[in-house]
Amino acid sequence: MVVHPVPWLSYLCLASGMALVGSYVGLSKILVLVLPIFLLAWLRFGIAAVAMAGWVKRRPGEAPLSRHDRWLLFLESFFGNFLFSVCMLFGVARTSALAAGVIMAAIPAVVAILSRFILQERIAPRVAIGIACAVGGIALVSFGKHAGAQADAGGLLGNALLLGAVTCEAIYVVLGKKLAANVSPKRISALINLWGLLLVTPFGLWQALGFDFGGVSAAHWWLLLFYSLAASMVTVWLWMTGLKHVPASQAGVFTVMLPVAAAVVGVVFLGERFSPAQAAAFALALAGVVLATWPARRA
Repeated sequence: MVVHPVPWLSYLCLASGMALVGSYVGLSKILVLVLPIFLLAWLRFGIAAVAMAGWVKRRPGEAPLSRHDRWLLFLESFFGNFLFSVCMLFGVARTSALAAGVIMAAIPAVVAILSRFILQERIAPRVAIGIACAVGGIALVSFGKHAGAQADAGGLLGNALLLGAVTCEAIYVVLGKKLAANVSPKRISALINLWGLLLVTPFGLWQALGFDFGGVSAAHWWLLLFYSLAASMVTVWLWMTGLKHVPASQAGVFTVMLPVAAAVVGVVFLGERFSPAQAAAFALALAGVVLATWPARRA
């Protein structure tokens, strides 16, 4: 029996990238209270564009972008940056960080389905069980009385927007697998951020014209800086680096770190209640990650 080499570094990149996404999903609950949604997204892309200016150029030895790659970059940004940000920010403004974590637990399942039909990846039985654990574990949170009340208070519109964010994130994962084979992670991060900036600029300028920037505290500006760099720069680079050596369906299981981190932020920073049942649910979800990433064997 031969043990397959385990891409531990890729796993670490995928897990930490999604944990960062979950943290800023939770913390964005604070930002949407002081900044209009489109202005927040516009500032995020603008700050990140300045930080990643040196990543745009093609590296020596890197192949020029094909027409197919350019089209994928646009779609990656439209779904993974622009549309995800709009759906997530509008959705989380109408519900709690904990409820957002519950709904986003569907990401691994949606990624697996899309990778099967778009990338023609075979889903191994153990990976399928891991996906089921990840989804089922976090979904247990919805049975908690507190989480249910929060979700109801948010309304159907907030839940629908978060489900839209789930679909956008799944498309982002699958398209990223195609891009990571031909384009460096840093350049992908910079280019899809520029597309996001271009798409949201008309809406951001419209909201900026009547906004009082002097009313935003220094603490909120620092939080915006973290959100901008984490969302557009660090997480994309980590995710694309990890995707180079991991199938999309298996990488999708690591998106379970998103709802876990979002829920932790909701409990620690936003004062939301965390029950023993929710702790058990998160443990089951993490068990799903272990199942999906344990070294495979073959004769």
